[in-house]
Amino acid sequence: MRAFVVKMPSGSRYWTVLDEQMDVVPVADRFLRELRFGRDRAESTTKTYAGAVVLYLRWCSRTDRDWTTAASEIGLFMTWLKFTPVNAESGGVLSGPGTTLVRGERRINRVLVAVRGFLSFAVAANEAPAWILAQLYELADTRDLPIEAQGEDARLSYRMRARHRLHEPDSPVDRASDKEIVTLFRECRSARDRLIVLLLARAGLRRGAVAGLRRSDMHLSVDNSLLGCLIEEPHVHVVRRENSNGAWAKSRHSYAVPVDFLLVQAYDQYIAERQECPAAASSDFLLVNLFRPPVGAPMTPDAIGELIERLAIRGGLRRRITPHMLRHGFGSTLADTGATLDEIQHLMGHKHHSSSQPYLHPDPARLRAAVSRVASPRLLAADGVQ
Repeated sequence: MRAFVVKMPSGSRYWTVLDEQMDVVPVADRFLRELRFGRDRAESTTKTYAGAVVLYLRWCSRTDRDWTTAASEIGLFMTWLKFTPVNAESGGVLSGPGTTLVRGERRINRVLVAVRGFLSFAVAANEAPAWILAQLYELADTRDLPIEAQGEDARLSYRMRARHRLHEPDSPVDRASDKEIVTLFRECRSARDRLIVLLLARAGLRRGAVAGLRRSDMHLSVDNSLLGCLIEEPHVHVVRRENSNGAWAKSRHSYAVPVDFLLVQAYDQYIAERQECPAAASSDFLLVNLFRPPVGAPMTPDAIGELIERLAIRGGLRRRITPHMLRHGFGSTLADTGATLDEIQHLMGHKHHSSSQPYLHPDPARLRAAVSRVASPRLLAADGVQ
């Protein structure tokens, strides 16, 4: 079993599942096509889901289980995920005390989300028995939800709740520190690379959104009315569209992110640099290859990830830095400087406010400063406070 990318005649791509004979698994392929084109999900999402379906089908194959009914033993699948490497030949789990987990709780929960979606689709397509749904979900009501999630009318309603889920330990947002971001910026050898770092760290864009930016999305004037835009001051529009380089803006709704003078200046320097490359003139993509073939072609999201990794190594940073860590740094800095939840939600392009909640955890230095502001008992006594 393996995941495999499929390119459609239109240029759009999605990921499917191949069996041991390198044949497409029909029901998995239908599910992933529905996910990509029917539900308007990103190509990267189908890649993640295809990988999860591969793990489930591989477990069924190696343990002689029928995939259409194996959901009744999903707990054993979870154990298999914990201890079985991808390249393991056997289907059994042999481990003892102190065995290192192959996959963590968060990864296993993401696999289960994809598997539940796949099996639910199979039931709807009459490829699996309907009783499987009762093995995957249980009926729950709104009374077990937080007050904030129950709505203003507070009426009792029912919903499907997943039966199987591991507890994920709370962990702080893995952000790139200001020092690390400055190091990356200093290691840039071109105006284009500096602009990329700022779009990630000062505008909080995902790497897919950065790679998908067009020149027409950059509204960097004080008055943008000549561009048909009523938003004043410099800003960047994040628009979800099909892109030939595989870039994809996660948010279904377009939104604008205000930018500061540093990003405007970096943009001007990059445009001057780009104009020296004749092959880039015909591309409407903002970021194009200037120093390696194919020159003038739009940069891919993977190329942006590789760039950040190279900058971190070049700067001597002791840990691996990813583009998303720069985005996390932007969101955390917003929270540390007093931004409200709705402001963070909009600037980060989140659909639900719950996605912005992790950024509200204060920086430890700010907590220490808060304690330091509390007067000591001796000072209160000296002032005559009873």
